[in-house]
Amino acid sequence: MATKRKQKKKEGLGWIEWLRGWMYLIYEMLFQRISASHLHNPMPLPPGLNDLTCIVTGSTSGIGRETARQLAEAGAHVIMAVRNTKAAHQLILDWQNQWSLSGAGLALPLNIEVMELDLLSLDSVARFAQAWNARLGPLHVLINNAGIFSIGEPQKFSKDGYEEHMQVNHLAPALLSVLLLPSLIRGSPSRIINVNSVMHYVGFVDTEDMNVVSGKRKFTSLVGYSSSKLAQVMFSSVLHKRLPAESGICVLCASPGIVQTNVVSLLYLNLLS
Repeated sequence: MATKRKQKKKEGLGWIEWLRGWMYLIYEMLFQRISASHLHNPMPLPPGLNDLTCIVTGSTSGIGRETARQLAEAGAHVIMAVRNTKAAHQLILDWQNQWSLSGAGLALPLNIEVMELDLLSLDSVARFAQAWNARLGPLHVLINNAGIFSIGEPQKFSKDGYEEHMQVNHLAPALLSVLLLPSLIRGSPSRIINVNSVMHYVGFVDTEDMNVVSGKRKFTSLVGYSSSKLAQVMFSSVLHKRLPAESGICVLCASPGIVQTNVVSLLYLNLLS
C-alpha cells in the first residue's frame, strides 16, 4: 500500500518568490508616480457623506490624518481612534479653523470626535470596542490605518507578549474588526478597510512562530513589518470569506503606494545611509 509522503513544511520564501516580491516593491518605488499621473492630486471625496459614520485609527499623522480630515469635510461623522488624544483634539481645532476660513464651514461644523485607542494594548482595543458598541449605533466604515515600521530597531514585544509589528499591524486591528462586527452589521452595507503595504509581497507568516523567536529566521524590522502586513492580507481574505453575505460587510486591503509619511522618510534615510 502506497503511503503519502509528508510534505515538508515551508520555512521561508523561495528565491523566486523573494525576487518577485522585491520586483513589485522596486516597481512601486520607481514607477508609481508615472502610473498614477492621470489621477487628481489630491482626489476630492464626493460631498454629502453625512449619513456615514467612520472610525479611523492612527489619524493624527500621515495617511490617517488626511483620511480623517477629508471624510469630515465631506460631511461624514468621523471618530479619530488614537493613542495621543491631545494631539487629535488640537488637529480638530486647526481643521475647524481652516474649514471656517475657507467659507465652506460656515453652515455646519466638522463632525469629528476623539476616542482613545492604543494598539499595543489588547485591553485598550477591547475597551474601545465595548465603549463604541454600547452606543448601539451603526458603523459604516472601519479604517484600520494605524501601523508601525520600527526601521533598524531591535525586536520589541508588547505587554501582551507579541512582537510589536505583528500586534500593531495585524493582531490588534483584527481583534478590533471582530469586536466591532455588531456595529458594522447595524451600519450595513459597511466596510472594513485595512491599510496595507506592497511590502507584504516579501513577507512570510509562520503560524507556529509569529513572534520570530524560534531561531529559524533572523528577526529584522523588515521581517517584522512585511510579515505583519502579509498576515493582515491573509486575515482580511479569511474574514471576508467567512462573513455571511447577508451581513453586508465588505473586507478589503488597500495598499496606498509610496506616500510621503514619517515611515517612508525614515526608510529613504536608511536606504541612503
